[in-house]
Formats: sequence, structure tokens, C-alpha cells
Amino acid sequence: MTDHSSGPWRLEADSLGQVQVPAERYWGAQTERARLMFQLGQNPVPLPLIHAIARIKRAAAAANSQLGLLDGERCNWISRAALEVEQGRWDQEFPLSTWQSGSGTQTNMNLNEVIANRACELAGQPLGTKSCVHPNDHVNKGQSTNDVFPSGIHIASERQQRLQLLPAIGDLAASFEAKATAWSDVVKIGRTHLQDAVPLTFGQEIGGWATQLRSAAARIEAGFEELRQIPLGGTAVGTGLGAKAGFAETTCQLLSEWEGVSWQCSGNRFSLMGSHDGLVQQMTRLRLLAGALHKIVNDIRLLACGPRAGLGELLLPANEPGSSIMPGKVNPTQCEAVAMATAQVMGLDQAVAIGGSGGHLQMNVYKPLLALNLIRSGELLSDCCYSLRVHMVEGMELNINKIEHFRDQSLMLVTALAPVIGYDKAAKIAQHAHAEGLTLREAAIALDAISAEAFDHSVNPKKMTSIQD
Repeated sequence: MTDHSSGPWRLEADSLGQVQVPAERYWGAQTERARLMFQLGQNPVPLPLIHAIARIKRAAAAANSQLGLLDGERCNWISRAALEVEQGRWDQEFPLSTWQSGSGTQTNMNLNEVIANRACELAGQPLGTKSCVHPNDHVNKGQSTNDVFPSGIHIASERQQRLQLLPAIGDLAASFEAKATAWSDVVKIGRTHLQDAVPLTFGQEIGGWATQLRSAAARIEAGFEELRQIPLGGTAVGTGLGAKAGFAETTCQLLSEWEGVSWQCSGNRFSLMGSHDGLVQQMTRLRLLAGALHKIVNDIRLLACGPRAGLGELLLPANEPGSSIMPGKVNPTQCEAVAMATAQVMGLDQAVAIGGSGGHLQMNVYKPLLALNLIRSGELLSDCCYSLRVHMVEGMELNINKIEHFRDQSLMLVTALAPVIGYDKAAKIAQHAHAEGLTLREAAIALDAISAEAFDHSVNPKKMTSIQD
């Protein structure tokens, strides 16, 4: 029974009885109960998940119509309402916290109620009129939370990573590659163990960063094949009870046509409802990207430390004043922000690992946690790649004077002499140069270890950056 009286509230009912719902809201009784019962934290259900489930609802309505299970008029109303939700028109109608039922039941019903109420409105009926379009009987037809919600996680995660994250990684890698090409002839000293080592070019060092990012992107993309296997049609426990033959396959076919990628119904829905190992593995791939970015920004801020009392080989663009007390100080704030963000992603990976092992028997009951952390991690990493590229990498420059000074002072150039005079003699030259404050050339001549001409021929930093014939 629904009370359509004017005022700030309307009465809606579910199986537990009547509930007062804010009159202007499109959600119904179950959402309102959940809104009041689960006021935990500030982590709303991610909107990409809402939009993905709305797409499933739209495809499900069309599939039910094709199978003769839903009349054309109701299918049209549901499809129009679901599309509006999918496009973000009703984002404000999804107020629930991530911290709810481990299945995501409250969010599934939030979608069912909003779509049903909007469909009724499109049919010319007031909000709360379930006789026109019912949230369970029509919008949720052939579905349960247990198969729809994880399918939505797969779709939302794959879509975010494919359309946002991978392009952002590619753009950042390309920016590094451009710098690597521009600086391919700039020879610098290496620093393994944070100690002087043999030379390499700046292009080689930065090219290594770019390749690390491209490899991380390839790993993420390789996970899409598994993500595109969804448990839709398994309904409550994986048996398919409640869904008609052909429903899941038709729904997946429509999703594939609309998205331009191949969504497949899993051959074993029990696996994808009782566990979410594919999602856990995909989160691990995001963690690997986070680790790569963390390593890269730490390298950059080491190379940029200074400007006068540190390495100072890299010059970073000044994003903002760096200190409230030290005038003129500029800090590597993009590096610091990304280091913190990637540390957050690595922590979220641990939460996903715990969530992936959770639940009992036929259903994992950490689904909202998995959704939040996968989607938020993908978004955060996308933002990191964009911010690094635009606000730092594209504006990075080299301090050639510092680079040449450190390179020419390095004792590890003596490595080039080892094949000529032997390891032990070369080591004595380095030790003597360090003890007496001499250059390697001066020490070599003082020890009569090699002629000046032979030294100049052998110790060539540029030649030391590649294999010589």
C-alpha cells in the first residue's frame, strides 16, 4: 500500500511493513531502511558500479522481452529509466554506504527501486506505484543480487581500466619515451646500492621507467579476459533457479553489442559467486602498477634532490611554494602525492586479498569491499598517471653541469680499465684516487699502471653505455 499524499514524505511498503520515504526521492522502502541502518563512514557505493548494474538491468529487460517474459511497454519504460541511471542523471538517488550487506543486496534494491519508480513516472504514474513497474517482479526479473552485483563489479572494473587507466598509463609512458629520446646522448653516472656505479645515459634510465609502465599495462590488459566472464544467470546460489533458459546468454549478448567487447556467461557460476579470485588477481595487477609508479617517483625525487646541496641532476617544474617558513623552497610534491596514493593502493590490495578469501559456502560476502577498492584503485592510479605527466614529466629538464660533474668525478669509471690491466690493478687506482683526492687519470699515471694515452682510449663514458665489439 502506498500513500500518495502531498508533503515531505510518502509511505512505501516492503515485506517488513511501511516506511516513510522522502517525497521527492526515487528510491523506495528498502533503500530508505538501508540508508538509516548503515550509516558507516564516508564511502558511498562507487558510481561506476551503479552505472554498470543499470546497464545490466537495461539488458535484462530487453532479454526478458525477447523471451516473451516482459511485455514491450514495461520493457520500454524500464529500458529508458535504466539508461538514464546509466548515464548519471540520477546519481543523487544512490545514497548508500559501501558498508552494507556483504552481497550488496541493498544497492541492488536501490537500483531496482529507482528504476521502477522512474519507469512508473515515465508511464504517467506517481512515485511508489508498484503496480505499473515493480522493482522485484519486473526490474529484477531473472536476477538476484548474488549474480548481478558481482557481474556489475566485473563490468565497472574492466570498463574503468580499459577506458581510463590504460590510456593514462600509455600517455605517461609515451611522455617518458619522448624524454628518453631527447636525452639519449646525455651520459650520467649510475648509482647501484645508492653508490657510484658505471655510466649509462639518461635515455636508458628513463626508458626503463617507460618499459616498466608498459609492462604493468600489459598485465592489466591480460586480466580482461577473465574479468569478461560473469556469473549472470546464476541467480541465488549458481544453479540458475529463477532465470529462464537463454536469459543470461541473451543479456550477455546485448551487453557485448553495446560495449563492443565480448561478455561471456561463466561456465561455472558457482565459482564466480562463491569466490572472486579473478577480481583479487586483477587487484594484484593494479598493485604492481602502484609499485612501479612508487619506484619511479622515488627515483625522480632522488635525482632531483637539491637544488645545490643534493644530486640535482633533474630539474622539476615548481607546482607551488614548498615551505611556509623557508622562502624560495620548492618540493617534489607530485612525487610525494603519487607515493602516498600508490601506498594507499598497495594497502587496498591487502584488503581485497582478505575480502577475496571471505564468505562461506555458496557466496563471498565481501562484494562491496571488493568493488570499492578495485574501482577506487583504478581511478586513483589513472589520476596519478595523468598528474605526473601533465604537472611534472612534461616539464622536467636536465642540469647538465651537475650531470657532467658527477660523471667525471666518479671512481667507477675505472671499471673500463679492468679488462685492460686487470681487476686488482684497477681497484688500486680507484682506492689511491679516493685516498689522495685525485682523478682516476692522475692516480693511474701516479701508480704507473697505464699510460695516459691508453687511459684516454679505454676510459670513455659514452662507450661504456653499450656493448662494444
